Amino acid sequence: MSTVFEMIIAGEIPSVKLYEDDVCIAILDIAPKAKGHTLVISKKVYPTVSDAPDEVIAHMFSIVKKIDGKMRSALKADGTNVFINNSPASGQEVPHLHIHIIPRHEGDGLSFFPPSIKYDEGEMARFGEQLRI
Repeated sequence: MSTVFEMIIAGEIPSVKLYEDDVCIAILDIAPKAKGHTLVISKKVYPTVSDAPDEVIAHMFSIVKKIDGKMRSALKADGTNVFINNSPASGQEVPHLHIHIIPRHEGDGLSFFPPSIKYDEGEMARFGEQLRI
């Protein structure tokens, strides 16, 4: 079964394309968090960032960088949120690698992160040991 992104890439579902090459496509999100919210989508299906080759991720982020610059110049964005929802537990709705770029303006009222939590005594060091590469 094709993902919605595969259908967009194949031209079966209309989209507003901002960029396209052999590796990825950039389109406006149809359910934006802010006007100009863009998705950079890999053309080949990789369910998560861990499944994608490093060169694909690097290329996609080079496009993210260009779109970020365009948002700052054309939309006068004060900043951007750039993120990947990676697996359903993180909120990923389509199992196909895509990067969100959301233009932000001072005082826009958008918030994407829950409140910070605290580590228990010694817990941060244990997490460090588990996650060190």
